[in-house]
Amino acid sequence: QVHLAESGGGSVQPGGSLTLHCAASSFTYGRYCMGWFRQAPGLRREGVAVIDSDGEIFYAPSVRGRFTISKDGGNLYLQMNSLKSEDTAMYYCAADYVSGSWCSLGASLEYWGQGTQVTVST
Repeated sequence: QVHLAESGGGSVQPGGSLTLHCAASSFTYGRYCMGWFRQAPGLRREGVAVIDSDGEIFYAPSVRGRFTISKDGGNLYLQMNSLKSEDTAMYYCAADYVSGSWCSLGASLEYWGQGTQVTVST
């Protein structure tokens, strides 16, 4: 049974940093796509960053240079620096057994966590 569990969200001031963590023990071997997605109130869900089993990484233009996605065994991370108010959203970890061209910011991945809230405000 696949289970994804996010942690690490919270409230920070603009310019601050947070690290999100997703425990995903089912995605340690084989081919897979994992990523972070976010949804702010009233807005559509958007892809933030994805990584596949070949190490290919894609970032949304709005976070490139500020966020870093990484994977270590069954753990997925999102290091978020220089946070802005527009980064405020519910952040979700997602994964699926696909890779290559199937792994993108717009991918419809099968498995999702419950989400962790990130709030950036003064």
